[in-house]
Amino acid sequence: MKVITTVVGSLQTNCYLLIDEETKLAALIDPGDEAERLLALVKSEGVTLKYILLTHGHRDHTLAVPALKKALPDVPVYIGEADAHSTGIYHYPMADLVPDLKYYGEGDSLPLGSLTIKVLATPGHTLGGVTLLVGDAMFPGDTLFAGSMGRTDLPGGNDAQMLASLRRLAQIEGDYTVYPGHMNSTTLAREKAMNPYLRHALR
Repeated sequence: MKVITTVVGSLQTNCYLLIDEETKLAALIDPGDEAERLLALVKSEGVTLKYILLTHGHRDHTLAVPALKKALPDVPVYIGEADAHSTGIYHYPMADLVPDLKYYGEGDSLPLGSLTIKVLATPGHTLGGVTLLVGDAMFPGDTLFAGSMGRTDLPGGNDAQMLASLRRLAQIEGDYTVYPGHMNSTTLAREKAMNPYLRHALR
């Protein structure tokens, strides 16, 4: 498994290209902007894009989707259903922009060559937020950051849901490399030990 991080857009969103090195199949996670740059990355890596996966519906994680879909019409786009119809200054209405939009949620899994992408519902930052687990990698979107957590004061945010989602992530056994929606990667073990929000969630 290979993960390539590309920082895109004015809000410096982490977009991830997840590659199964055995089959050269790939998934693009949270393409927040700069579609042409992301298409060039897919081409340069010599991979076949199988999925576009969204951790939530905010614009800074989804802005490149229409252009990517136009260039790659057969590649399905997945999002938590509760975020698909959200509108407003922060959300990008995926259901209106992607006619064949796919929904995923708690307990779903997607095959990617020899890999399996597992979906956890982790609302709090948005109603339809999800965390993706693949091997020893975790993609929590804007739920969990290095030393911090996502905002709950935007439309669709909810303090109680965020606390429950953080508690759930903190209770996952084993260690994972955490690839968040913004800023640096970290590890789940480090966050369990040092992140005040995760520690509070476990009280």
